[in-house]
Amino acid sequence: MRSVLLLLALALAACGGGGSSQVEIVGLTMGTYFKVKLPQGVGDHDPVQLQNAIEAELEDDEQEMSTYLLESDISQFNMNRTVDWQAVDQGFCEKVEQSLALSEESGGAFDITVAPLVNLWGFGPAGMIDEPPSDEAISDILAVTGFENLHANCQQPAVKKDVADLMIDMSAIGKGYAADRVAAFLTSLGFDSYLVEVGGELKIRGINASGELWAIGIEAPLPDARKPHTIVRLTDTAMATSGDYRNFFEADGQLYSHTIDTRTGRPVSHTLASVTVVDKEGWRADALATALLVMGPEEGMAFAEGENMAVLMLLRTNDGIEERQTAAFAKLRDIT
Repeated sequence: MRSVLLLLALALAACGGGGSSQVEIVGLTMGTYFKVKLPQGVGDHDPVQLQNAIEAELEDDEQEMSTYLLESDISQFNMNRTVDWQAVDQGFCEKVEQSLALSEESGGAFDITVAPLVNLWGFGPAGMIDEPPSDEAISDILAVTGFENLHANCQQPAVKKDVADLMIDMSAIGKGYAADRVAAFLTSLGFDSYLVEVGGELKIRGINASGELWAIGIEAPLPDARKPHTIVRLTDTAMATSGDYRNFFEADGQLYSHTIDTRTGRPVSHTLASVTVVDKEGWRADALATALLVMGPEEGMAFAEGENMAVLMLLRTNDGIEERQTAAFAKLRDIT
């Protein structure tokens, strides 16, 4: 997902000497970067071997969810025009099943069948467009989208589409899933404190190198600068932010966001610039941030409060950035 936590790096680094020093393992995945912070060091593990193992976990996720890999599970499903059940790997099926459940929960604001609309609006593998598509083109694509046309049976495991041209896009949950996967791998190795970040989506556990809760910066929604809007302290949770202020195109003086509402077939056009969600699972935080951004400030905040979500919204106003938060997020900010 896109945004927006201020934790960037480009190399494998060990901070300080000895086995107890903080270690950072970083690299590239899913068209973005990943970072793992291990505040108590790597113990008996070799850092290079550990990085290789982490990258192998991320490569497995890419093989399921990357639309840029022709041999991936998602690409194979998208290219297959049958409306019969298709046998798939268990992990891929479960991701589809969980996505469909969240589509139901959000009333369609989150919908992985958005892929044809993403392509139509120039935000897919085919590249950018110079002007918005016609109403007729949008109507045609809407006929082959909609989560109600997608099904999963993970007892088989298998998935199916009701219309041959239906395609799915997991970019709104992929990085959250990847962070969850790496975190689970580190836990299995015995690490009880870490920060995992994949392209801005976070999964954290334990404490930082100073023995405190992790301090996480949430970026201000500015298209031409990177600076923190606020900082929260977290542990044993996940965090994701979705924003519309970096990936867009302009035509005739109007900006078109990469965030597409499958209910209308068009990019969102409200004043909500970014949404941050804190949830136990990275994939849910990732997906819910997208869903709330699609809903907009009023519908989204009502939904978040009703579900007792920890959510921070940043809105554009004539006077700058307006902040709105749920009661659950306000409690997080009280933690010192």
